[in-house]
Amino acid sequence: MSNKAAVIGAGSWGTALAARVLSRNFEQVTLWCRRQQLANAINLERSNKEYLPGVMLPSNVRATSDLRSAVQGKDLLVFSIPSAHLRGVLKQVAPLLAKPADLVNTAKGFEPDTLQRLSVVIAEEIGGKARAIAVLSGPNHAEEVGRDMPSASVISSEDAEAAIRLQDAFFTSNFRVYTNMDIVGVELGGALKNIIALAAGIADGMGFGDNTKAMLMTRGLGEMVRLGRALGADPRTFSGLAGIGDLIATCTSKHSRNWNAGYKIGQGQKLQEVTGGTHMVIEGAFATQAAYKMKSKLGVDMPITDALYRVLFADEDPRTAMNEMMNRVRKHEYEDLAFAN
Repeated sequence: MSNKAAVIGAGSWGTALAARVLSRNFEQVTLWCRRQQLANAINLERSNKEYLPGVMLPSNVRATSDLRSAVQGKDLLVFSIPSAHLRGVLKQVAPLLAKPADLVNTAKGFEPDTLQRLSVVIAEEIGGKARAIAVLSGPNHAEEVGRDMPSASVISSEDAEAAIRLQDAFFTSNFRVYTNMDIVGVELGGALKNIIALAAGIADGMGFGDNTKAMLMTRGLGEMVRLGRALGADPRTFSGLAGIGDLIATCTSKHSRNWNAGYKIGQGQKLQEVTGGTHMVIEGAFATQAAYKMKSKLGVDMPITDALYRVLFADEDPRTAMNEMMNRVRKHEYEDLAFAN
């Protein structure tokens, strides 16, 4: 690996990776910000107080808003850009790359207009200049990784040698990284769990208890697997860190922006009110739209996704949606054989 890496996107997760993961494996890490004001503040205060307060950046991490200087000369580019904006940034990065680089995506979602997985978007825009394309996913809250709490993640690429090379790039004493060749399943797990986290937050906001959340998480996992199988994923991936691991963390943690957004909706706010009150992107809303379109096209049964779609985009009352979901036709628990090979 080169001794230089860049993280494109200075949100909470990009900042945590730069500060507490890559800084320990590379001599120099560049953190690219959209705004020069934010880059200046990070360099001056040695902390990204806007997105990850309380986490200090080591001296070998420097922020910049100059995309050219951020990407040139790097063998590893880590993208931490919201799904809706990724392609636009990639179009700017592509002409700046003078040599092949490893490209790793860390955002969890689908491109809203095309419904494509984000690694596919990267391949379309920079594929010819990529040494390898990979995805990093798992149950990793930036607030905890930023404070060196023991965590684990998955690196996935269709290139087995690249996956091992990148495993070393991200592996630290507090951040354990596993390899998984099922890039489709890893990406779907990271995107679809946000749907269930929104639903879990809504249930909590309405005052329901642990039983309800356990039901949503378990049956939600079944929905993730069913859609994953229809799209070519290995069902086993959803039983690992990128599936059930991420599902648990996102549905139960105070750090989860999707759970928090759902909680506010469960207390009576509309999606537009919630998204207007935060600078964080609620990927679960985009994922719900994408999954609803995909499952409708493929004929996949996803009742939680159906109900959440109606709440978010058809103004249905959450209690009505829950009642409709609870009174569906009776089934055997394993009727759909979600995890069958």
